[in-house]
Amino acid sequence: MLELKDITLHYGQSQILNGVNLTAEQGQITCLLGTNGVGKTSLLKVVSGTHNHSAGSYKLDGIEQGISRAHTLASRGVGYVPQGRDIFPLMSVRENMEIGFACLDKSQHTVPEEMFELFPVLKEMQNRRGGDLSGGQQQQLAIARALITKPKLLLLDEPTEGIQPNIIQQIGRVISYLKDQGSMAVLLVEQYFEFAYELADHFYSMRRGNIILDGKKTHLKKADVLATLSV
Repeated sequence: MLELKDITLHYGQSQILNGVNLTAEQGQITCLLGTNGVGKTSLLKVVSGTHNHSAGSYKLDGIEQGISRAHTLASRGVGYVPQGRDIFPLMSVRENMEIGFACLDKSQHTVPEEMFELFPVLKEMQNRRGGDLSGGQQQQLAIARALITKPKLLLLDEPTEGIQPNIIQQIGRVISYLKDQGSMAVLLVEQYFEFAYELADHFYSMRRGNIILDGKKTHLKKADVLATLSV
């Protein structure tokens, strides 16, 4: 579904990504690990179109994307849940979800009942302002908004950050459910190791803008994956 080859990224004179190669397959959860500041979020921003990569190949569904803007990539099937969620605080929960309609034909401008089945709290609070929700509820809303775009590739940046344990468990169940549907690839950036290890099929780990580990979960020892997170 997603294939990155030799992706580099510069901010001014600083090189953030150094020839990154990464693949995320349909029906699997690919987890990108690493300590703070190694380039994980920057890579997701490249894939989402928020940042333009300096060089390298970016293919989605076998088709080269080149330098494409975020709205173009969203319309091609890239759903992005950013770190910090980016909920519109003065808009209602339903209005926040309807932002996802921008990527869809007018005939598809309905909030699927499945969103409320996955996240029951959103149905109860759909007329409340987004800013009135707790952090965990906002995270559920951000994921639902991305799913409404019907993505082929779902990017999740630190979905457990600052969230209470019961909602972390619910988000984990939703991610597992999406995997079981087999229709999308999930690329997960996560620092909560046990959460990531339980969910992932394939691991990549980064250090200083480089991939230092690449392997299927079944071929890696847990301790070796964890060791890549040491500073």
